[in-house]
Amino acid sequence: MKQVSIRTEYIKLDQFLKLADCIPTGGMAKAILQEGLVRVNKEPEERRGRKLYPGDIVEVDGEGTFEVVAE
Repeated sequence: MKQVSIRTEYIKLDQFLKLADCIPTGGMAKAILQEGLVRVNKEPEERRGRKLYPGDIVEVDGEGTFEVVAE
């Protein structure tokens, strides 16, 4: 599991996917979310604006599992 650190209280899912190098641009988040390729804390997630906090686990099919950690 890869750890991705954030400097703020939370990060939106689309921004997180870009920060974790799962997608090259934030605009691509909509496509992979609609395809059902992303789970947050083991639950399927389709909302780009979903707020992620330290301790949340994000799974992306074909990319791996990531943990949100505070910097």
